[in-house]
Amino acid sequence: MGKQKVLILDKERIDQKLQRMAYQIWESNSNETGVTLLGIKGSGLVVANNLAYYLKKISPLKVQVLPLNMNKKQPRNEIKLDKDITDTSVVLVDDVANSGKTLLYALRPVLDYETRKIQIAVLVDRKHKSFPVSPDIVGHSVATTLQEHIEVETDGDEVTAAYLQ
Repeated sequence: MGKQKVLILDKERIDQKLQRMAYQIWESNSNETGVTLLGIKGSGLVVANNLAYYLKKISPLKVQVLPLNMNKKQPRNEIKLDKDITDTSVVLVDDVANSGKTLLYALRPVLDYETRKIQIAVLVDRKHKSFPVSPDIVGHSVATTLQEHIEVETDGDEVTAAYLQ
C-alpha cells in the first residue's frame, strides 16, 4: 500500500503565498531597477513564472525569468545559464527545499557571475536539511519527518497543489 497524500496547500492558498512572496522579493529589492528570477527546471520554473506575474502587477521592477536546467537526480552534472546575469539581483526559485542539495548545486553556476545579490525563494520549505542552504523567501514551512516527502503539483503554467506524503 502506497503512502497517503495529505493536501497542505490548495490553489487558493498557493496563490496567496505567491503574492506574499512577490511582495517580499520587491521589498528586499526596492533599491534595484530589476530582478532576475532563476527558476529550477520543472516546478521551480513554474513557481518563478508565477512570482514574475505577481511582481509585475505590484512593482515597477523589470522582471526577467530564466530557466536553470539541471538534473535533480544528478545535480553534479554541469549546469549552464542561457544569459549573462552579471550585475543583476538574482532570486533562485524552486518549488520545495527538501534536503538543500538541489539548491546548493543550483547556486554553483550563479557564483560564476558577479551578481549584485543572490536570494533563494521556495514555495514550500521542509525543515529537515542535510546541506547548509536556507531559503530567504518562503511561502510555507513544514516540519516533517525524514521519511516524509513534499510534492508540488503543476498544471501547465499554474501551481495547483502541494502535498505531504
